[in-house]
Amino acid sequence: MSQKIITAENGYAELDRWVKENNIKKLMLVCDSSLQFLTSINEHLPEIDTEMIRFDDFQPNPLYESVVKGVDIFRSSGCDGIMAIGGGSALDVAKCIKLYSNMKGDGAEGGYLSQEIVPNSIPFLAVPTTAGTGSEATRYAVIYYQGNKQSVADYSCIPETVMFDPSVLRTLPVYQKKSTMMDAFCHAIESFWSVNSTDESMGYSREAIKIILENMDGYFANDDAANANMLRAANLAGKAINITQTTAGHAMCYKLTSLYGVSHGHAAALCIRKLFPYMITAVDKCIDKRGEEHLRKIFGEIAAAMGCDTAEKAAEKFNEIFGKIGLEVPKMRSEADIDILKTSVNPVRLKNNPVGLDVPTVEKLYREILGE
Repeated sequence: MSQKIITAENGYAELDRWVKENNIKKLMLVCDSSLQFLTSINEHLPEIDTEMIRFDDFQPNPLYESVVKGVDIFRSSGCDGIMAIGGGSALDVAKCIKLYSNMKGDGAEGGYLSQEIVPNSIPFLAVPTTAGTGSEATRYAVIYYQGNKQSVADYSCIPETVMFDPSVLRTLPVYQKKSTMMDAFCHAIESFWSVNSTDESMGYSREAIKIILENMDGYFANDDAANANMLRAANLAGKAINITQTTAGHAMCYKLTSLYGVSHGHAAALCIRKLFPYMITAVDKCIDKRGEEHLRKIFGEIAAAMGCDTAEKAAEKFNEIFGKIGLEVPKMRSEADIDILKTSVNPVRLKNNPVGLDVPTVEKLYREILGE
């Protein structure tokens, strides 16, 4: 599916045009609490020539029940378009509302989760408010039902239009700017070396890495041009993982987030800074069907995208960036943490990793990740 990218230039003229061209009479606005801080777009919303139904009754790591409520409002209000403004949670909720809006029933007792997804043509525009998750470019959404993670996946939930508005990044807290940028960086690197990589996905990864490195300083200085470029990089990295899925870096990072209270992108970067140099030395454990030479070539291409002569120097550069932007390394609190971490890793994601990782290796990496 091709995705149209529009900008916020000229007073959101392209957004207004999208509403008009799709003949939207009632637009459901799915947004999170960050919207109140986004002065530019917030001030423009009342000027859009359509009735707007706002839905923000959800939490981070959104619940299935919240999506059901959103679907009910979408239907009962007669909405005919969806615009999502926010981070990953807002986009996930909007994706699921789109997917479930034409399903049978009211979704009670998990009803939507068991039905076959039938694609629909509801106009869907996304405005990502972080340059990190790339959720606006992927077919995945995550919600929770009865305490269990539900991974929803279908190409028809990808927004057909995305608007890059650099002003939304101006008020993003510095720590979030750091961690979301590193999330996009990790997406690009992991997709590049994934066993599922293709020429197309590697093209997205290569471009994303270059844009991130070229715009990092301007992004942290809140330069609008750099912010716009970073949004583009996150989108490209999202397109890459939409093809390949993530690998060991993400498989290993999730429990670090809950155990040590670090954000997702921070946790992913903690893992990649130790995984990358290890994998370079363990090419003989390659499980990619394309073989060891292919993997060496890929490491070399990642290095080239990062402006380095060798893979070793690229791994060093990644670690230097981690330190330069001031992300901290949490210290291991107890041996019990290692036991929890090594049993938390998603084996499906490990299958996407080009180097095989057994339990002792995962344990060794976690000890290094936690500064032991």
